[in-house]
Amino acid sequence: MSKTLRRALAAVMLLLAGTLAAAGPAQAASTTPALINIRTGLNPGFDRIVLDLSAGNVPGTLSYQLVDELTSDPSGEIVWLTGEYFINVSAFALVAHDANGNPTYTGPQKFRTRNLANVMAVAVTGDFEAATTIGIGVRSRTAVNVFTLTSPNRVVIDVAH
Repeated sequence: MSKTLRRALAAVMLLLAGTLAAAGPAQAASTTPALINIRTGLNPGFDRIVLDLSAGNVPGTLSYQLVDELTSDPSGEIVWLTGEYFINVSAFALVAHDANGNPTYTGPQKFRTRNLANVMAVAVTGDFEAATTIGIGVRSRTAVNVFTLTSPNRVVIDVAH
């Protein structure tokens, strides 16, 4: 390689290094979806609660527990909700606010579901550290199935009658 070519290559490398340093560290695009809507529906054999999500990866970890009472995350305060029994659903890598802390879900934080057979009420009980929790008041303890669907992204909670 000639001396002139080496100098030209070195100059280009210095120019690129300066451009990259001026740009600062690379920012990863946010792929954490946000809760934007909650829908409910009566189906043969089960009640369905759908958490509509913004674009991004669907939550990878979903869990639910049958609990004696619902608590707010992170305060731990009791959430009063209509129901004989309660289901606490957690979706990790799901938020209910934008980067500025503004809510992305602007619907009611708690509502009755008079048109469903088993589900009596639904509440957003937490939005803390990229985890959103949903509380569900039910008439009877039955099977629960929690899963995700895509196109569009959503979390589905089926509660048997």
